[in-house]
Amino acid sequence: MIPTKLLHPVGLFEDVSEGQLSKIAEISEVAKRSRGELIFSEGDRAEHLYILVEGKVVIRVQLTSRPESVTVAALNQTHQSFGWSGIVEPYHYTASALCEEDCYLIAIPGKKLIEILRSEPASGFEVMRHISEVISSRLRSSRAVLLKTL
Repeated sequence: MIPTKLLHPVGLFEDVSEGQLSKIAEISEVAKRSRGELIFSEGDRAEHLYILVEGKVVIRVQLTSRPESVTVAALNQTHQSFGWSGIVEPYHYTASALCEEDCYLIAIPGKKLIEILRSEPASGFEVMRHISEVISSRLRSSRAVLLKTL
């Protein structure tokens, strides 16, 4: 459980009622990760949505044509969300997330979050609209990076 005030500035939840925000805070946890630590790996079962509070996280994808992975996004702004696969079926991460600095994160269990959002469909729709914006942005970024590697 985290204090609700940690979720107030998160754009993802700007259209969520105070009651729902309290429920989300109840299921959320603080997660601290060290520089160089992998938060999740591409292909892993996705169980959490993450909010960056402090630090820097890079999102990387593995190329089938090369042995190395490439960075498709660098997150270093407070309240950015990542790990959207935790609330979108089939619940498998489509990239890896690595801490480039020590990180302070909020970890939200995806399936429990979906249950809360279903209780107020209008605000749940708004959260999913914000998630679709994140997905769209990451897709554009991934496409641009991948085209440069060809």
